[in-house]
Amino acid sequence: MTKKNKTPRKKVQQDPIIHSFASCPCADYELCQETNDDGDDNNNHSIMTDATADDDDVGKTPTKIEQMKAKATNKRNRPPPQPQRTYNEELAYLTKLSPTRYQIKKGFVPNMNVPAEVVVNETLEKLLLEELKEGIDGGKRGGGFIPALKQVANVAALPGIVKASLAMPDVHSGYGFCIGNVAAFDMDDPEAVISPGGVGFDINCGVRLIRTNLCEEDVMGDVREKLAQCLFDSIPVGVGTSGVIPIAKNDLDDVLLLGIDWALREGYAWPEDKEHCEENGRMTTADPTKVSSRAKKRGLTQLGTLGAGNHYAEVQVIDEIYDEDSASRMGLGKKGRVCIMIHSGSRGLGHQVATDALVKMDTAMARDGIVLNDRQLSCARINSLEGKAYLGAMSAAANYAWANRSCMTYLARKAFSEVFQKTPEELDMHLVYDVCHNIAKIERHEVDGVLKTLLVHRKGSTRAFPPHHPMIPIDYQFTGQPVLIGGTMGTCSYVLAGTEKGMTETFGSTCHGAGRALSRAKSRRMLEHSEVLDNLKKKGISIRVASPKLVMEEAPESYKDVSEVVDTCQDAGISRKVVRLRPIAVVKG
Repeated sequence: MTKKNKTPRKKVQQDPIIHSFASCPCADYELCQETNDDGDDNNNHSIMTDATADDDDVGKTPTKIEQMKAKATNKRNRPPPQPQRTYNEELAYLTKLSPTRYQIKKGFVPNMNVPAEVVVNETLEKLLLEELKEGIDGGKRGGGFIPALKQVANVAALPGIVKASLAMPDVHSGYGFCIGNVAAFDMDDPEAVISPGGVGFDINCGVRLIRTNLCEEDVMGDVREKLAQCLFDSIPVGVGTSGVIPIAKNDLDDVLLLGIDWALREGYAWPEDKEHCEENGRMTTADPTKVSSRAKKRGLTQLGTLGAGNHYAEVQVIDEIYDEDSASRMGLGKKGRVCIMIHSGSRGLGHQVATDALVKMDTAMARDGIVLNDRQLSCARINSLEGKAYLGAMSAAANYAWANRSCMTYLARKAFSEVFQKTPEELDMHLVYDVCHNIAKIERHEVDGVLKTLLVHRKGSTRAFPPHHPMIPIDYQFTGQPVLIGGTMGTCSYVLAGTEKGMTETFGSTCHGAGRALSRAKSRRMLEHSEVLDNLKKKGISIRVASPKLVMEEAPESYKDVSEVVDTCQDAGISRKVVRLRPIAVVKG
């Protein structure tokens, strides 16, 4: 068979700050891969923009000459190189405030406006310190690697940040911000910034949990295999996969503007689903006109698709109940109850929104004289044209993600209905909750006794609001917001609840998952995909995967122990355990 010649995608810019996904440590890896979703052989987080994008208020994408001038200006604006400190000298900047909290004092990196704090236990602390030592010793991860402790401190140097730069127990090195980073910026401070690195490339990557009235006994043996296969056949998975949800080009702006309301209008969601989504499944700050035509093109065919990397659809059973009252209020009060957990985000559209913004923000930083410790923290003033445009486009991508998860819920409900020959209503397939963990949102929080309007960046961390907060559903006013913590492939997941202490200490935030312990490249070197799949089968887990040779990257050995991460959050008082879930069937890209 003769291969067709493909016209290579035009690359407007390839920048050193955009790193190779082959060694990418970030949670956005599946979207790094999806840079290839048109079949290109492109192994970088490439800055690719659309010269025909309609950016009315911001102007066109900066020309190559303008970008080169901006880079030169930003290079001059960087802080002077700091003397290399020894590992012991670095440790002098770390203070243990409690068994679960470290503070990183000002001076650890240049220009810190506030301290940094890390929620961590003794075991997880060792991983962070090993990473720090590796960074000092030159490391084995190649140029550009910055340890997570340095990254969380670099965020503390951003203009307009308040209180502290925070890291959750699942923290690990990422792009700009570390994964697990929480940072809030004062909306009334004209110097305050918004940063795509504080959201991530997979905008509104998130998790939702759907309960059923089935018990584990109902999905044993052949039924479990049939269900796994039916879900795999129903939900498109894998890098660059096209969806089965029909959508016309003219309708995409409605998806970007309305989020779950679009899915509700088109019959892909139930009315109550909206109430059980963070932000009611729609960010009102969305502006579809700030999303480039290239991003829209990528999103047009991917609605209702899972993607690859750490994204999954799992059939789970309730394995342990820690808080019977809260579990009952969430419809999770019976051991052995079958649930479905879906983890996905905004796919190629969100990735393109982030890459488009990085080009424009480089120019904005040069114009406004913004000084950064790390160019991957590329940002713009919140109230600048570039800042407003990114907030509008990022919010639109978040709405796309809610619509995407809603469509997959529709497909999952259909799959269960087909296997069990009952309607989704008869199976009691109600949405427990939907949370996002890569987002920046405008929220009200108390800082030093004063109520402030803040732009809270959560990257690889989850909102966890306490009981009686006006932003959570009436069903959960007495429990606190449900917080969904996905485990690694084959390990348990958790439902937590938000607390008052978390609201006070971490801007109502907690962890989002296990957090990587091994890089993806190291996982591929150390593990065999056949061994990983065999281990899942031995645990009685039905597995369907589109790319078997990539499962090593998602093996439990590649991650921290999710139970330790969750226990650390509970010990720190920023969230509390409600139930634990065990997987019985896994569908992955």
